Amino acid sequence: MTTAANEKGSISYSNNIGDEHHHGAGGNAASALPAHTYVHNTSPQLRIIANPGPLGLFSFAGATFVLSLYNVQARGVTVPNAVIGMACFVGGLAQFAAGMWEFAVGNAFGATGQYSLSYIPSMVPFSPISKPTRAGCFSTAALPFTSFGGFWMAFATFLHPDYGVAAAYAKHPEQLSNAIGIFLASWFIVTFIFLLATLRVNVALIALFFFLDMTFLLLMIGEFTANTTIHKAGGGFGLAAAAAAFYTGAAQLLTDDNSLFTLPVGNIRRRRLD
Repeated sequence: MTTAANEKGSISYSNNIGDEHHHGAGGNAASALPAHTYVHNTSPQLRIIANPGPLGLFSFAGATFVLSLYNVQARGVTVPNAVIGMACFVGGLAQFAAGMWEFAVGNAFGATGQYSLSYIPSMVPFSPISKPTRAGCFSTAALPFTSFGGFWMAFATFLHPDYGVAAAYAKHPEQLSNAIGIFLASWFIVTFIFLLATLRVNVALIALFFFLDMTFLLLMIGEFTANTTIHKAGGGFGLAAAAAAFYTGAAQLLTDDNSLFTLPVGNIRRRRLD
C-alpha cells in the first residue's frame, strides 16, 4: 500500500494501477499511481443535517401544554403526576436530544423554518441562520432546548416517588412549596435571559419566551404564597407559551419545500455583522 500527495498536501485513493487523479483548479494529474493509493482532501466537506428545531419546539410545547392544563385544574385534575412520562421522555429526553443536534447544526434563535436542511462544512461549521463568531458560530437554539430538556427531567424528580423529594418534606410540607418556588425562581431568571436574546430575532420567539417567563414568575409566586388563583394564572400563561411553541414549530416545519403554505413569524431585521 502506498500514498501520494499533490501540491496542496491532499492524498487520493486508487484501486487500479494507472488511474489518473485530477486535483485543483488547473486540473493537475498524478498518473500511474500504485494500487491502493490514498488521497486525503483537507478542504471542508459538506454534510446534510436535518433541522432539529421542530422536534425541540413540539417536545417543549407538548409537555408544557399537558402540565399547564393540570395547573389550571382542567377536567378537575389537581394531581399533576401523570405528566411524569411527558416530562421525562418528551419535554426532557427528546428536547435535550434536539438541543444536542442544534449544537451540531449551529442554529441560532433566527431559525424560522425557511429551510429544511442545513449544509454544514465538517471542518468549518456554519449554517444559513447561524451567527458567526471567532469560534466559528454561536448556537443559541441549542441552549434553550438543552436547558429546558434538563428542566423537565429535573422537574420530574419532584413528582416521582422513587426520588423521595416529597417524602423528605413530609414533616415540613411548607418547606416543599418554598423549595419548589426557589427552583422556579432560577428558571425565571434563565428564561428572562433567553427572552433578551430573542429581541432581535422574531416576534414568535419573543412571545414564546415572554409567556414562559410569566409562567415561571406566577408559578413561583403561587408556591411562595400558596395562592391557588395565582397558580392557575401561571397555568394560563403556560398554555399561551405552549401555543406559541406549537406555532413556531409549525413555522419551521411548513417550508416552501414541503408545504402549500408557510407561517409568518415576524422576523426582525438584524444589523450587519461587518
